Amino acid sequence: MTERFDPRTLAARLHSLRQAGRQEATDTFALPADLHQAMEAQNLLTAADHISSNAWKVTVSPQGQAVTAPLYPYAKAVSGADIPWYPGLKFETEIAVRLGSDLPVRAGIPYSRTEVVEAISAVYLGAELLVSAVKESGSVSFLLFVADRLGNSGYVLGPEVEKSVVDTAAGTPLKVTHAGRTIYDGPAQHPKGDVLTWLVDYANDGVRPETSLKAGALITTGTLSGAIELTEPGEIDIMLGNSSLSFSVSKD
Repeated sequence: MTERFDPRTLAARLHSLRQAGRQEATDTFALPADLHQAMEAQNLLTAADHISSNAWKVTVSPQGQAVTAPLYPYAKAVSGADIPWYPGLKFETEIAVRLGSDLPVRAGIPYSRTEVVEAISAVYLGAELLVSAVKESGSVSFLLFVADRLGNSGYVLGPEVEKSVVDTAAGTPLKVTHAGRTIYDGPAQHPKGDVLTWLVDYANDGVRPETSLKAGALITTGTLSGAIELTEPGEIDIMLGNSSLSFSVSKD
């Protein structure tokens, strides 16, 4: 499209599509030209959704640029979490970490994985829900997907697990049932093998906001089960090793 990009227009459109539970094709949008424009639109969408939780997802673009987006709606399973179900909703089992100390932007020697682990105060089992307002998600325009909060449509924080899980998660037995059917049964597998890869990448991103990766922030680290479409509402039960998490996805 030759339409001039306006982050406010994009954010408003993404917001209305999400509110209506609808998706539209990439080629119907005016696209961000760069990550700055994409993040500008994402920040406006975040404001429109009144998101204030300090919980984030982190991943990398096809070009290797680390990116984040807020997790919303955010719930803790102990309080009986219930996340809205929409057609096309996908589910991922994930590990989340909470920072106990800041990881400030720094020049020079990059953060090592060990330094990132030292900054983590707690590790949790969690589940991310995904549905993008963009029909192709990020496969056509990753920058548009960044603007759409990386497709996040909910996060459920489960029980705290041993901190060593950040080293041992890959290969751990993982079973997930949804509405009484098994939708994943096999070893946990992260796209990068190491659940902390993308967090370390983001820690070493020199252009991330100075306010990012502060003590208290919760960061989810990427799927252990792939993205599985949930074709109907229902109860989800996750068992990772000896840790379990249960919650519901339901129609409004």
